Amino acid sequence: MQNDEPTVTRRPVDDADARRASRRWWDSDADDYQATHGGFLGEVDFVWCPEGLREADAGLLGEVRGQRVLELGCGAAAAARWLATRGARPVALDLSAGMLRHAATAARLSGVRVPLVQADALALPFTDAAFDTACTAFGAIPFVADSAAVMREVHRVLRPGGRWVFSVTHPMRWVFPDDPGEAGLVAVNSYFDRRPYVEQDATGMPSYVEQHRTLGDRVRELVGAGFRLVDLVEPEWPEGHEEIWGQWSPLRGRLFPGTAIFVAEKPAG
Repeated sequence: MQNDEPTVTRRPVDDADARRASRRWWDSDADDYQATHGGFLGEVDFVWCPEGLREADAGLLGEVRGQRVLELGCGAAAAARWLATRGARPVALDLSAGMLRHAATAARLSGVRVPLVQADALALPFTDAAFDTACTAFGAIPFVADSAAVMREVHRVLRPGGRWVFSVTHPMRWVFPDDPGEAGLVAVNSYFDRRPYVEQDATGMPSYVEQHRTLGDRVRELVGAGFRLVDLVEPEWPEGHEEIWGQWSPLRGRLFPGTAIFVAEKPAG
């Protein structure tokens, strides 16, 4: 009898297979993801990470009123809708039709509508210097093999002086098992093993792919694309926050960071 359960491995995956896996995964998982995390993320809110850091408090994007803002990997686009309520002119982009379906539903329920675009972050369908700001909370970047190319695409569509802010799983988390409990406190993997985490079916076809880069890799990607790194934020686990999100938990969050937020700018000159 054939085993239909996915197997887990670490191996290289090219961008074509990663793109195919991400589209299928997020299309099929969109309903479950929103049912599980939609309440935490809100319909009109900008939450950077499972630690609960909000843009309303952090102000990492700076003044957004009147700014043309691109949200990459927007999911249900709660952040883009929040930006719209702050006077920005956002566009929300995602690879997954399933996630954009939830974005359209949330727009109807909230009454806050923003343009939705289905597209690949590696080939943004916008002209040069089309936006003042770009951002993503855990979208796009972890799921592509060539994340340096995403940095170059974002640089292209930003005006000089534009800001680019993105959050990802903190790279040191890859040293530990994906476990919110005590088993997740024991280092078992090499920080320098950049092979992606891959779930694959019985034929070896990837069904879920997530990429690992070190902190230094991310900095080099940004600098190589022409950005200037302004800040690197490692949100601390807040007191009173007891919600578990996947491998994020109060136990682990109080000991070491789970999220890294990179704040960069395209030089004005």
